[in-house]
Order: sequence, then structure tokens, then C-alpha cells
Amino acid sequence: MSSHDVEPGLRFDAWRERAHQWVEMLPPPPGTELDAELLTLRSSACVFGTMRSSAYEMRAASRRLAHAPDMVVVTLIQAGELVRDAAPGEPQRVGPGTLGLYDPWRIGTYRWSQGSREVFLALPREEVRAALGREPGNVPVPLEHCTLAPALASQLNHLALLTRQPQKLDGAEYASLLEGTRSLALLMLRNLGRQGSREAPSDQEDDLNAGRHAAALRFMEREAHRHELDVAAIARGAGCSRTRLYAAFASRGETVMGTLREIRLQRAKALIERSPRLHIGSLSWRCGFADQSAFSKLFRLRFGLLPSEWHHRTWTSPAPGPTARPRSQDSR
Repeated sequence: MSSHDVEPGLRFDAWRERAHQWVEMLPPPPGTELDAELLTLRSSACVFGTMRSSAYEMRAASRRLAHAPDMVVVTLIQAGELVRDAAPGEPQRVGPGTLGLYDPWRIGTYRWSQGSREVFLALPREEVRAALGREPGNVPVPLEHCTLAPALASQLNHLALLTRQPQKLDGAEYASLLEGTRSLALLMLRNLGRQGSREAPSDQEDDLNAGRHAAALRFMEREAHRHELDVAAIARGAGCSRTRLYAAFASRGETVMGTLREIRLQRAKALIERSPRLHIGSLSWRCGFADQSAFSKLFRLRFGLLPSEWHHRTWTSPAPGPTARPRSQDSR
């Protein structure tokens, strides 16, 4: 796939729908031309891809994950830089040669620099969890500490090179290489998990907290519309006690209900930006707010405008291009 497969005015929308089905791609600044290419190999067990692009930004988006397979992504940065929001106010910069493990369900924003190139391998969550022995998280994989990480990085680089030269191999050979890469990735994750089992108890507790946090986020994203959702229900959904759930969020400087409120408000803002018509009562109800007045106050406190004012600003400011669409006003 190439962004140049379509005319300039349609490139952003086409690329967002074709190349970023699991995350939300944010519009580039006005006047910035999108230039990107994605090559993929797919099997029933995994997806391999190599992508180059101009600078752009994307973020986790639960609505895009609702019907997507539950996958975790192993990535290798080949060129450029990725800046990820590891925690509020704490961006993490990832440069060439960095191997990482990323969970699309984790809330975060990802910014690619100009001329970036990456290789990725998407694996079923259950296989990753079984290999690691714990819930996966967003972490760089230290090549110098994980015995098999350099071998996987080399394999990903080599498969990316062959993918860009499709005449070199036939379909059966690509299928065998893809299965070999998948097996090596799972073996590397088992090796990484075994190293983690020898860590100090505090490190193990950090991993457990990360797993509970991720499980709770997935549950909240799925059930945020339920008005009666409380900490007890979220703890049951995450498979832990309320005490452990509180600890998992406190370790990140967050609160359980504060995070749920943020998910609901972000969903409401996204719905406003996608719909030319606005009914505050229906919108607040769909997003899990039983009290319309309280919803409007919370929305203004979070985004600086009332829902009606946000809707007016979005839909009276047409985006550049052949057709009007809502501007992205994401605050992250």
C-alpha cells in the first residue's frame, strides 16, 4: 500500500482506513503532504509489516479496536524516531535499532518523525501472554539483556528486506519465513519472561500492576457506556480485587474512576467530531453519563468548551481538501 495510490486530497482518509485499522491517525498540519508506504505479509497466526512514512501522529482508539483481532505488536525501529507518551508529561523517545513490545489497548499517543521506518510483527495476545508468563505491556526490549533479542532484530530486518523484493521468493518460501519469524519472536518473549521471573519482588509487582492496569483499561473501554459501572465491577472485569486495582492505578499516578471519566469524555468528543448533528442528552447517555448537566460541566472542565461550543467550533471550521470533515482537536 502507498499513500500515492490515491489523489492528494484523499490520501489522509485512505491511509487512515487502510493502514491504521487498530489506532487513530491524527490529521497532519495543513499543507503537509503525507508520504507513506506499507508492505505486509499475513498468515492466520500473525501479521508482519514494514512501513516508511513522513512525520505524523497516531493514538490508541478503542472504537477501532472493537472489531479488530486482539493482538500485541513487536516492533523494530529502523530509521527516524518514535516519541511515545509513557506517562503524563513523560515522553519516551525510541530511536533506530530499538526493539519494543506494544499493546494497542494501552492509552497513548505515538509521534513518528520525518523519514521514519519500522518493522512490526503482530501476534495474538494469548500467545504473547503465554510466552511471557504475564500480561504484556508497552516496553522496550533491551537487546543487551535479552539473549534472543538481537537474533529477532536481525530476522526482522532481513525479512523486511526480502518483503521489499517480492521477486526474490515464492509464496511458500515467504510463508515459511513468516512462520519462522513468529516462532523466534515467541521464543524471544519466553526468554524475556524467564528473565523477568528472576527479577526482584518489586519488579514482579510492577509487572503485575501493569497487567491489572491493562486488563482494567480494556474492560472500561468496552463497558464505558454502562452508567452503573463502579470500582467493584471494574475489578471483577480485570480479574483482581479492588485493593489491587487501586494499587495498579496509583502506581501510575492515576485513579480508577478518573481514568473511566477520561475514557468517556474522549469518546464523547470523538462522537461530536464525527456527527454534524448534536443532541447533548443522547450523547451523554451513550457515553455513560446519566446526568446531562454534570456531563457538560465535566466536558468544559476537561476541554475548555461546552459540548455545544466544541461542536460549533468543529463543524464551522472546514478542513482543507475537496470535502469538509471535522478538525481533530485532540488534546493529547
